[in-house]
Amino acid sequence: MCRFLHLEPFDRLCYLEQLKKEMKLYIKNMVCSRCKTMVKAELDKIGIPYLTVEMGEVNTLKKITSLQRTRLYTGLQHSGFELIDEGKNDLIEKLKKAIVDLENYSDEDLKTTYSDYISLKVSDNFISLNTLFAEIEGITIEKYIIRHKIDRVKELLVYDDLQLADIALKMHYSNVAQLSSQFKRITGLTPSHFRHLRNTRNNNPLMN
Repeated sequence: MCRFLHLEPFDRLCYLEQLKKEMKLYIKNMVCSRCKTMVKAELDKIGIPYLTVEMGEVNTLKKITSLQRTRLYTGLQHSGFELIDEGKNDLIEKLKKAIVDLENYSDEDLKTTYSDYISLKVSDNFISLNTLFAEIEGITIEKYIIRHKIDRVKELLVYDDLQLADIALKMHYSNVAQLSSQFKRITGLTPSHFRHLRNTRNNNPLMN
């Protein structure tokens, strides 16, 4: 900690970002809430304190030791899971960052396909990246991007006064029909119905 206090501000930021990566574990084959319970039990048995346990991802409270990693790897294998090695951890972090960066292109032309963009950012083959991502997240990169895109559309529907045509243009849909079709496929509601329900809920305290 003393060494940390003597670092320059930029170096401190880099150190904290690296530490966050080292405190994140990725686990294959987690598909349900029971899986999370089993992983938590294994972490508790080994004595690894954790902040959150989500599908395919664990945030620990501190960097685990080599011995803890080995024991966790073995314990998880017995339960049908697989702890991702540290090298792939970094790859997944880069991949997620590339996907987040990709979402920031909603207001401008990307000028390439999302698969080429991600491959270029991560410096790896998209097919292998997609396979790895699906093993961890239980969903393909394409579906993950679509879900995040729909989440952004939800925000625009609730917090902005934009018309559907404006939202479709902003989010690079070819037309309102394409936006509505994809939105309903993911949420089960049309954009107009979703906006109406949220506005009704927000204006009625008894529904919150």
